[in-house]
Amino acid sequence: MERAGTVQGEPSADVDRLAHAVIGAAIEVHRHLGPGYPESVYAKALQVELEARGIPYEPEAAMEVSYKGRQVGEGRIDLLVAGELIVELKAVEMLGAIHLAQMMAYLKGTGKRLGLIFNSNVLMLKDGVRRVVLS
Repeated sequence: MERAGTVQGEPSADVDRLAHAVIGAAIEVHRHLGPGYPESVYAKALQVELEARGIPYEPEAAMEVSYKGRQVGEGRIDLLVAGELIVELKAVEMLGAIHLAQMMAYLKGTGKRLGLIFNSNVLMLKDGVRRVVLS
């Protein structure tokens, strides 16, 4: 699992435990489905798994985008878990800088400390997890 961010910006222990639980849920989904499906399939399957584990989440969570104190648009977060953790799902050949930039924008825009990007287009999901800390 790749990490982005610095130790100084690390989230609370509770948020970190939540992230580990979500990673476990995503690994379970990927173990059953494997690579090759569109992002929407993994999103729905992850929601089923989070529900089974009693982990609260909000799908397609809206976030306001502001510029100089004025709302200029709205973004959509794939999953906001327990009101604290941003989860973005991808099904791409390789995670790129734009995916990290998107997550950083979501973290800054919401004030959350931690985000996870899951790329399901890998043989083993541990190779497709990116942990991003707002620092």
